Amino acid sequence: MNPEILKTIVPSLTIVLGVIFPALMIGKIGTEAMKAIGRNPEAASKIQTAMILAIAFAEAIAIYVLVMSLIIKFT
Repeated sequence: MNPEILKTIVPSLTIVLGVIFPALMIGKIGTEAMKAIGRNPEAASKIQTAMILAIAFAEAIAIYVLVMSLIIKFT
């Protein structure tokens, strides 16, 4: 395989595989938080704070994957 093709394919696969799981987890976090708020509406502010924090950590993983794929692409 041509090295130029690999320089395009490898970062693309890195992004695809590295972003799928954080995206799924963000959806799962949101779903579970909405279920918890539905069961206990009085605790909505505490649940929402924890949900936003957990989503931020999951999103950070996707950002790390983006940075790593850019490093792979340009080195």
